[in-house]
Amino acid sequence: MALTRIQPPALEDVREPNFRNIIINGDMAVSQRATSAASVATQQYPAVDRFQFGLAGTMGTWTFSQDTDVPTGQGFANSFKMDCTTADASPAAADAIRIAQIIEGQNLQYLKKGTSSAVPLTLSFWVKSVLTGTYIAELYDVDNTRQVSKSYTISSASTWEYKTITFPADTTGAFTNDNNASLYLNFFVGAGTDYTSGSLNTSWAAVTNANRAVGQVNLANSTSNNFWITGIQMEAGSVATDFEVNTFAQNLERCQRYYTRWQGDASDQRSIANGMVVGTAQVRMIVVYPTTLRTFPTVTESALETLDSGKSVEAVSLNGTVDPGINAVNAQIDADSGTPYTVGQAISLRTSSSTSSYFAVDAEL
Repeated sequence: MALTRIQPPALEDVREPNFRNIIINGDMAVSQRATSAASVATQQYPAVDRFQFGLAGTMGTWTFSQDTDVPTGQGFANSFKMDCTTADASPAAADAIRIAQIIEGQNLQYLKKGTSSAVPLTLSFWVKSVLTGTYIAELYDVDNTRQVSKSYTISSASTWEYKTITFPADTTGAFTNDNNASLYLNFFVGAGTDYTSGSLNTSWAAVTNANRAVGQVNLANSTSNNFWITGIQMEAGSVATDFEVNTFAQNLERCQRYYTRWQGDASDQRSIANGMVVGTAQVRMIVVYPTTLRTFPTVTESALETLDSGKSVEAVSLNGTVDPGINAVNAQIDADSGTPYTVGQAISLRTSSSTSSYFAVDAEL
């Protein structure tokens, strides 16, 4: 009997995604901090990972959330929503608000910016707003203080619309090849006259604030205004391709380079670190991050507890600062306990059974 040879699958059928999308978490799937944040009036990462609420001056108060309102039939489960809860119909000249993703220079070298071979960038996304009109998307080159802006129009209120924008190549100013901020992708949603009084700069040029957001509507002008966005992709070239889908695990790991959170809940604890008792009511532990962080992080925590080898549970607090052993891979943690343990005894650090309990390392740009 003749044997039939089974051909292996072609390489392109089994390869990992090539991460052509420069944007991390563009499908808004990962939200480690919280699924919502209310009364936001300062610059921060309020909900969905890797997306910053950018703010100059003061301009309204907002609730941000990882929402389930998505364009029908596009394969997205989440969007990033901002809801105006305190209006500012007359912003000061220097005020501006935006949603931003900040990108490391070492992730942008293949764009060949600053050379004669520089390539354009194409941005695509789904967007929806109660407020129709002109909105501005911007690329801001931190390394060389250059920027380019493009406008897009939301035509129908409360209706998902697909947008594509191509930014030209820039043959001036290379991105620095390091782990620092090199490029901002900004979605303006409001701006004062310092940003709108000139002519919109649609070609790369030295930054002139007046030319950055010309024509931008003011999302802060009414508490009825909401804004949703999802499916954000930015890629080399002048053609928008289908949104690149990565697994949740891949997405999470990429986000954890910038922020990692161990979160407790009402019915469970989460192990964070192991170590030993080193002195009266003092413990020392090593925290290993799930992935290498962008840089040495800052540490925040709330309502943590230790469990010793004798099964005794004790509330603890960080002892002043994270020890100098902190780095991008792990951190040595010193903590104080109210009840003395035995020196040399093994101990573990964990969250308590509370939604307010957490341990986080932050290496955001």
